[in-house]
Amino acid sequence: MSDHRTSGRAVLTVGALGVVYGDIGTSPLYAMRESFDGAGHEVAVIESNVLGILSLIFWSLIIVITIKYLLFVMRADNHGEGGILALTALLPGRGDRSNHKTVVLVLIGLFGTALLYGDGMITPAISVLSAVEGTEVATDSFSRWVEPLAVVILIGIFAVQRFGTGAVGRVFGPVMALWFATLGTLGAVEIGRHPTVVRALNPIYAVDFFGDEGLTGLLVLGSVFLVVTGGEALYADMGHFGRSPIAIGWFAIVLPGLLLNYFGQGALLLDQPGAISNPFYELAPEWGVVPLVVLATFATVIASQALISGAFSLTMQAVQLGYFPRVKIIHTSAREYGQVYVPAVNWALMVACVGLVVGFRSSTGLAAAYGVAVTITMIITTVLFYVVARRRLGWSLARVALPCAVFIVVDAVFFAANVPKIPHGGWFPLAVAAVLIAVFTTWNTGRRIIRERVGRPELDLVHLVESLQADPPRRVDGAAVYLYREVGGTPPALLADLRHHGVLHERVLVVAVVTDDIPRVHPVRRVSHADLGLGFETVELHFGFMETPDVPRALAERLGLDAQSATYLLGRETVLVTDRPGMAPWREHLFAFMHRNATNAAEHFALPLGRSVEVGSRVEL
Repeated sequence: MSDHRTSGRAVLTVGALGVVYGDIGTSPLYAMRESFDGAGHEVAVIESNVLGILSLIFWSLIIVITIKYLLFVMRADNHGEGGILALTALLPGRGDRSNHKTVVLVLIGLFGTALLYGDGMITPAISVLSAVEGTEVATDSFSRWVEPLAVVILIGIFAVQRFGTGAVGRVFGPVMALWFATLGTLGAVEIGRHPTVVRALNPIYAVDFFGDEGLTGLLVLGSVFLVVTGGEALYADMGHFGRSPIAIGWFAIVLPGLLLNYFGQGALLLDQPGAISNPFYELAPEWGVVPLVVLATFATVIASQALISGAFSLTMQAVQLGYFPRVKIIHTSAREYGQVYVPAVNWALMVACVGLVVGFRSSTGLAAAYGVAVTITMIITTVLFYVVARRRLGWSLARVALPCAVFIVVDAVFFAANVPKIPHGGWFPLAVAAVLIAVFTTWNTGRRIIRERVGRPELDLVHLVESLQADPPRRVDGAAVYLYREVGGTPPALLADLRHHGVLHERVLVVAVVTDDIPRVHPVRRVSHADLGLGFETVELHFGFMETPDVPRALAERLGLDAQSATYLLGRETVLVTDRPGMAPWREHLFAFMHRNATNAAEHFALPLGRSVEVGSRVEL
């Protein structure tokens, strides 16, 4: 039994290498170079600076990834799931609009979520560009093809998303295992030639570096931060693998491989300062540059895949939690839950990535845009973690206050170091986040206004059944499923059938679909059912925010309903923009646009389109 458990954990650990560590694992391609010669700063390649920057890299990985995420933040899981949106769902009283502090925290969490989309645009672009730029080390004649080749690779990555990651995913882990082994080997060889580089483990070199460089040292820290980008992925993908396999992968494979490579690059620079133009590829022997470019390209494709899949998952969560309009979501695997494809998000990300490559033209240019969004996201994670740990997990003040104080100081220093990047491209992810936070809040507020405008149902369903016992309507064979937002209320479509046709189906189910603040609902808790008599039933279907609600399947499995013979009736509102109090005019127009273009409810709830009837109504905003 223990052998089987160990084998399963090993499989999960290798799988985590391909999904969780793709982003942070490709940082050695550009992080060291940018630390010496990044946007807005240039540092001499001398021994004191090399040791100082290496010391900063080492302690950044230890404090941010090892201590903050692995030892603390990953303990705040939402039924096994992690990520900033799952953390936001853990906030006590999330739906209580009268609690202003909670409302502010939810908005902060949404802003952090919006920032992750900006990260999802920049990561594929910078990773692929930095990998392809390795060809310039092999031959200068390839320089003019770097940008076009990067664009072709990116288009290819997004073009295959519709096929799903199931088949490709099985090779992600082994490829990344080879990648980290290669990182460690290249670095270890160079460290063997210049072992004195390990002195950088002493934090005094980092302190001395700031003393020597002053303000420039802070700017350098903005580039050093590139070594921890991808840290959020550890937390966000926790539900796929579990905390233990992710931690094992970090301590046994990823951290050793990264540190050996960074210190190997440092050792190379101590001997050959001119190698700073591309120290990663300069580590390889001449015959190994081209194979290394091929392997690096595969690694960056995998890193890109992880961020793209993360954007799909975030979108599905946002839809279910009521912060984003319904969009077409395709499940690409019948066996692996969570593998989804969102066409609208996919093509929007592709256009953004290609635009970034064409606009910034090099990984150095993109590095200037990278980091700002991630630092803000990490600050938000620390704040939300503190609140959840205190209010939801019941941690004592002594247990959580000091670590969070240290984390927030480190996060704030990294943010300050990245602020100068904003004019050089850091504005881009902030602009993306600003647009998305407007979308999130407008959709959520608009849906609330519609519920208020529509009001409570005009008749309680129990009272309706009682009134029909004295004067039963004519019944027809079959079952009718009325989807309605409020349990116990009478759907307008049901009243319309009675008033205009005087007829009802033999079996009438009034179904409310509820999204709970947990990732997945256990099948036993899926259905709440009550028989009101006279063929009337009320059903409450519960789904998690990481589940796509399949109403016919749930009704068939729990209530024996023949999904293909039933008729499904649901309401559809037509939104009218007015001057009534509610939202600003531009937000009303934005909401109306999103409402018109949202995927219809029948498709969202997986209803048979040929057996679905929508009853329209007009609602003024």
